Amino acid sequence: MYKKIFNILKIFYKNYSTKNFYYSFSGVDSIMEKIFKNQNNGFYIDVGCQQPIKNNNTYLLYKKGWEGINVDLDSGNIDTFNAARKYDHNVRAALSGEISEKDLYFYHKKSPINTLVKEVSDFQKAKVTQVVKVTTNTLNKIIENSPYANEKFDFMSVDVEGHELDVLKGFDLDKYEPKILVVEYLDLSISQIEIKNLNIENVLNSELYKYISSRGYILSNCLYSDLVFIKNSFRD
Repeated sequence: MYKKIFNILKIFYKNYSTKNFYYSFSGVDSIMEKIFKNQNNGFYIDVGCQQPIKNNNTYLLYKKGWEGINVDLDSGNIDTFNAARKYDHNVRAALSGEISEKDLYFYHKKSPINTLVKEVSDFQKAKVTQVVKVTTNTLNKIIENSPYANEKFDFMSVDVEGHELDVLKGFDLDKYEPKILVVEYLDLSISQIEIKNLNIENVLNSELYKYISSRGYILSNCLYSDLVFIKNSFRD
């Protein structure tokens, strides 16, 4: 009970203490606000959702009247979402391209750099506190067991510390076809990840870019480590 009250108070503090109209780290939600300015209802998916308000790509849409699915592997993050985003479907899960057992490189609870990718973990200066075995699910399964099983999605955000391609391989892009797809891209060939200016050649040569573009998406913007893709049919 005390934990729930604390989470609610913390959420309201973050909500009303901020002076910014936008909430995402990279400014993605400012772009979404412009694209969907005349759409007061819509559906989104946020994988690796982390926090319900601060640095969140979908909170502005939620305030606008949208709803959707938020997924994170940290139960504490999902508890916070359940308190702050009660109209959403919030799920604790580690996602991949299939249901399987994987190593989670764990730093601490609610850490934004907990990852299923050893190469990303090795890149970080912080030290892993433990390696935990987790059973992954697929995003398709999450959606099938949600209130949105028969919906198309307007917006999708995936931020899972280098595991984005694997998550997308467990998601039917042709069936759910989000109009806008925002995916984090971590370039481990540079000295500092999540910088403002990505190396566009590395992006275009990445398996992540090739996979998404082969499914009818155009890269429209790079914001810090976020790649913003638009569905071809939506552009038309």
